Formats: sequence, C-alpha cells, structure tokens
Amino acid sequence: MRTSKKPNIIQIHRNTPDYPARLLDLSDPPDSLYIYGDIRLLNLPMIAIVGSRAASPEGIRNAYSFAQALSAEGYLIISGLARGVDGAAHRGALKSNQGYRTVAVCGSGLDIVYPREHLGLAQAIANGGLLVSELAPGLGPKAWHFPRRNRIIAALSLGILVIEAAERSGSLITARLGCELGREIFAIPGSIHNPLSRGCHQLLQQGAKLAQSPKDILEELPKWPKPSFKGI
Repeated sequence: MRTSKKPNIIQIHRNTPDYPARLLDLSDPPDSLYIYGDIRLLNLPMIAIVGSRAASPEGIRNAYSFAQALSAEGYLIISGLARGVDGAAHRGALKSNQGYRTVAVCGSGLDIVYPREHLGLAQAIANGGLLVSELAPGLGPKAWHFPRRNRIIAALSLGILVIEAAERSGSLITARLGCELGREIFAIPGSIHNPLSRGCHQLLQQGAKLAQSPKDILEELPKWPKPSFKGI
C-alpha cells in the first residue's frame, strides 16, 4: 500500500560518511540505502527483536515489554515492520516513555508500506525514528526481498533476540546471519508442544543465550551511555 503522501526519502551510498560502518561486515553490503527519518540514528547501538508473524498473545506481550525495557536502557530497537513480533517490538519501543526511537528495515521501497495495516505504524516510526530499505521507491514486496532485508537487520544490530519462531523461518535466517557476523544471539524459550517455540529451542541448543528477562540481554552487551534523543 502506498503512503498517503510521498515521503522525503534520501539515498546514501556505500562510499559516503553517513553509510553505517556495521553494514560493511557483510560480504555483500548494499551499494546504497534509502532512508526516511533521522539519519543520525543509523550509527547508534541497536538490538534486533524478531519473531513469528503469527505470534501468540504471549509472544506479542514479550516483544512489546522487552522492547520497552531495552529502549529505556539506551538501545534502539530494530526490526522488520512485519506482522506479529516485529510490529509489537516497534510499538513497545515507541511507547517506552523515554523519548526513544525505533528502526524498521523494509522489504519494499519506502513509498510502499507492507503490510498495509502498518501504514500508521510506519508513519509513527518515521516521525520518531527511521525507515530503511535497500530497495528503490516504487518497488513492492517480493518473497526474495525479505531474506535480504534480514541481513541488514542482523548487520546493524549488536544483538538479536528471537521471540517465537518455527523451525524454518526468516527469524532463524536473521539469527544465523547475526551469528556469522559475531553478533550476540538470544532466544526466549516456550512450551515443547508449541511449534513456534521450536526455532527458539533450536537456537538455544546451538549456543544462543537464554533470555528470561531484558536483564539477561543487557548483561551480555556493552554498556552504552543513554543517548539524548532531544537533540536528535
């Protein structure tokens, strides 16, 4: 769905100072990025929160509350604007009552919001954060766009929290890429009878860190001075 009015999109190239250094850890960093929002956020410390589009009510609550708590500690929450966990994480960050922001990496051009029901959320993120895509305006969502989006999420983050993921899911792609890049990987466990817990349990078996509370994540990541977003 196209936005109601054409956003003020800018393009940055890999050889320019604004290009985020963390993306250069990728073997195939984007040649350029399209940005809608405050570009100064790109180099602040980020934690990715990803998970199922068909998340349970508990998964939605976990995404929202972890995003709130981590935002309050000075981290930007980054996710993919998808239904379920992604949307809840963005909303939790925006409602943190700390004036903090969130970053959404999109699987379409930034003048097209997908899914369509997240138009209002995308506008709220642009007003208080940043929308990012390597896809030019006018390009709609395609299945192969999302794994490429996920590699950007993984590279920009310092750590990745997976909340509810099936055994084959885009969230596990993000976690695998993050592990290859040396990012910290966290997972929330669930019932052995829930198919959406199997991906998280697989990550834990492979060495991801158990996240029972935001404190478990904060203990593993570097301490950062809380940024003052009033001046950003």
